[in-house]
Amino acid sequence: MDELKIWFINQNPVIQALLAGIFTWVLTAIGAGLVFFFKSSNRKVLDMSLGFTGGVMIAASFWSLLAPAIEYVEMQNKIGASNMPSWFAPTVGFLLGALFLFMLDKIIPHLHLFNKKKDAEGMSTNWQKTILLVLAIALHNIPEGLAVGVAFGALAFPEFGGMELEGVFTIGTAVALAIGIAIQNFPEGFAVSMPLRRQGLTRFKSWQWGQLSAIVEPIFAVIGAAIVIQVLPILPYALSFAAGAMIFIVVEEVIPESQKGGNTDLATMGLIIGFIVMMSLDVGLG
Repeated sequence: MDELKIWFINQNPVIQALLAGIFTWVLTAIGAGLVFFFKSSNRKVLDMSLGFTGGVMIAASFWSLLAPAIEYVEMQNKIGASNMPSWFAPTVGFLLGALFLFMLDKIIPHLHLFNKKKDAEGMSTNWQKTILLVLAIALHNIPEGLAVGVAFGALAFPEFGGMELEGVFTIGTAVALAIGIAIQNFPEGFAVSMPLRRQGLTRFKSWQWGQLSAIVEPIFAVIGAAIVIQVLPILPYALSFAAGAMIFIVVEEVIPESQKGGNTDLATMGLIIGFIVMMSLDVGLG
């Protein structure tokens, strides 16, 4: 185990981001695989799982992304590398991240889990309901992949303390973020595959489409890491960009979906638990 840990630490941050993205994808696939063992899903469990997802994303947005972005700008100001207000880059990045997901939400055809096909959002299309459902979850996963990628990309600058980025962003923090995202991807995979099964798909097809919804995570993890590594000054913007994208998804889709089934208390407690889990991971490992 120690040898594996050392090997991972010594990898290029883009490779680390890719491996972390694949890990989050695998957890989605395992969660989607529950469709082979259950004939139906309990709406209370699904709503609590969605709440948990929202809690993880909210906590990750602050503890793993916004706070380090602010600390990074303050560190630059302290050493004379910058004189911008510490709130400026995080504010701009956060807003751009939210606007980016807003545009994707309006452009990409998708259908929320418990809606009818006529309620599909985005551009008008004749695509099957199955594809629209998968695209809805894929939208959730884009900011998660970016967040993981940016986290590992932030570790690439030896002039700011090497792997630990002068204590602002550590390998432990990046790993904690990947673990938190992966944990919430497990019930999310189940939440995708079971509705597909109810649509009449075979168990294998339901699993296949369910895990496919997370394929964007390793892709955007690599994109996020590569961009940050190439352009160091963009780091605080990139960190907060991922945070803004995640918060948009949580408020626009995750929380409303978790509340539609009438299990508001369970969904809320799921969110609280998710927040605590992600916060604990970040503080404990970071």
